[in-house]
Amino acid sequence: MDPVTLEVTIDRPREVVFDYLADVANHPEFTDHYLKDWRLTRMRSSGTGAGARYRVAKRGNRFGWADMNLVEVERPWRIVAVGRGGKYNRIKTFQSWELEPASGGGTRVEWTYETEPALPTDRLLESFGRYRRWSRRRGRRALKRLQSILEEDRGRGARATVGGL
Repeated sequence: MDPVTLEVTIDRPREVVFDYLADVANHPEFTDHYLKDWRLTRMRSSGTGAGARYRVAKRGNRFGWADMNLVEVERPWRIVAVGRGGKYNRIKTFQSWELEPASGGGTRVEWTYETEPALPTDRLLESFGRYRRWSRRRGRRALKRLQSILEEDRGRGARATVGGL
């Protein structure tokens, strides 16, 4: 799938936004409208190597489980996560959050999401464009929720835990 890139400006210092995003346990708070059943893959939930497994709640999605692991955590400006999802975890996923100071204060967050289908049948299903539009709509809402959580401390969901602890 071609990359989906969205951005939002958050009226908080870049270090605060970075610390929040670098902790994978916080991600369900702003993505729980389309990513469910989050479970951390290790006890330490932040920094390089932190990861989680979750279910993509999309109607008709029989193979909804996916995972992500933070592979680059460059304070205070870039976080990169890679993962896999779909049937037999054969579709590679890539996410990045780039943080820059915004003019007039605050932080400009740019989120990019991309998939790499393994088989021609996976590419065919993604070529219909529905998944890209779906990802763009859900991502836009997630960024708005992220903004309200960090600016107003409202709209929080549940944090992820290790194995339901």
